[in-house]
Amino acid sequence: MEIAFYLAALVAIVATFRVITHTNAVHALLYLIISLMAVAVVFYSLGAPFAAALEVIVYAGAIMVLFVFVVMMLNLGSQTAHQERSWLAPRIWVGPSIMAALLLVVLVFSFWHGGGIGTISGEELSAKEVGTQMFGPYLLAVELAAMLLLAALIAASHIGRNDEPQLERDMNESVQRAPAGNDEGGQA
Repeated sequence: MEIAFYLAALVAIVATFRVITHTNAVHALLYLIISLMAVAVVFYSLGAPFAAALEVIVYAGAIMVLFVFVVMMLNLGSQTAHQERSWLAPRIWVGPSIMAALLLVVLVFSFWHGGGIGTISGEELSAKEVGTQMFGPYLLAVELAAMLLLAALIAASHIGRNDEPQLERDMNESVQRAPAGNDEGGQA
């Protein structure tokens, strides 16, 4: 498992570096998912399969859903169809595919040979132990993190909201009411 740990850590570092250096959001997202998968392999190699499963389900899955949500919020329409087709070119998928294949080989190799490769000392944690720790002494930290995430979600929703049609409607209503109010005010 020691080899799995070091190879997964290397993939995570390289993929994270590619996330930071890429200017295209879709490419950076692909490398981010590979990085999160590599961190899941690191957790698994350290004897925390529950944390590895949470990493894949919560982070890698949630990142994808968040990205789809952002694309839907932007509502770019047909003007970006050509750009989206260029993102599907095979040359773009080469880097993430190589890193994902390396992670798959490391994971299959570690499953095949068990812990005989070299082990990293540590105990396996169950879901119950993780829950007991999180909602025991760290309850305040978990609640503060939840409140911070809720505040970020509300702020992102507020910033991404398009109020222009409502503003135009309000302005049109006030313009329609203004002459009637001025006539009545001038007569009285």
